[in-house]
Amino acid sequence: MTAPDFSMGVAFVAGQYVPISSASIPITDWGFLRSDATYDVVTVWDGAFFRMDAHLERFMRSCQRWRLDPGLTPAQIAEILSQCVRLSGLRSSYVEMICTRGQPPWGSRDPRLALNQFYAFAVPYVWIANEQQRGAGLHVMVSDVQRIPATSVDPSAKNYHWNDLTMGLLGALDAGADSVLLVDAAGNVVEGPGFNVFCVSHGVLVTPNAGMLEGVSRRTVIEMAQSLGLPLQLRDLPADELRAADEVFLSTSGGGVLPVTMVDQRAIGDGTVGAITRQLVQTYWAWHKNPAYSLAIDYAL
Repeated sequence: MTAPDFSMGVAFVAGQYVPISSASIPITDWGFLRSDATYDVVTVWDGAFFRMDAHLERFMRSCQRWRLDPGLTPAQIAEILSQCVRLSGLRSSYVEMICTRGQPPWGSRDPRLALNQFYAFAVPYVWIANEQQRGAGLHVMVSDVQRIPATSVDPSAKNYHWNDLTMGLLGALDAGADSVLLVDAAGNVVEGPGFNVFCVSHGVLVTPNAGMLEGVSRRTVIEMAQSLGLPLQLRDLPADELRAADEVFLSTSGGGVLPVTMVDQRAIGDGTVGAITRQLVQTYWAWHKNPAYSLAIDYAL
């Protein structure tokens, strides 16, 4: 019998580990039909998870917010994620945990009757920005598509309600930009598809404090800024202030601290990556070697 090929990634589906190319979910799962699910993403770098505890904590909190039950403890989930990486042999990986609503009895529309489902997968590490963009900086556009208001869908619990982000991204890509930022009804920048935003304005590091997911990478940047003694404000960030900022960068598990050197076709600062952004990029990757944030994977088990 031929051994399964796990080299391109591994998924945990229905209690079994399968090659990522074979992974699937039932088409009638409300996670697919209604985007009724939550998820979280933890990364592996040089054979170790980065901030696993923080991601598990947020995943369980998101499950509670959406009234979902993965049926597993954080420790059990951590072992499943580790086994996905272990079987794949990947040393740098993008690892996702998912809980879907599942399907209620056929014909029922009562979500309380659905049997929630847990899935996970590990694939090669995913970069939001390519090497050239990471070096020279991204061009982002501020969309006129408004982010779904927090009174409708709580952005602090991870979810797949991404149509606003997707339509904003399509508009930005069509206009020649690399990515997009959405605003709230008051014109304050909130977040982009899969990342938070920071700027350096009059010497102060600023990031939005409402209307967006409180990303683990965002939390890491905040903690780095505090450790480095950088002035920091968590507050509303008007789009015009972002455009006039000295530096702009994104924070995401898909790349850490990613510099932005152009917003709405206008250069930020002198159009090059700023000193504070460079310092935070270096610190972010240095923290991956800190045992307080790093959980090594035993590939020999």
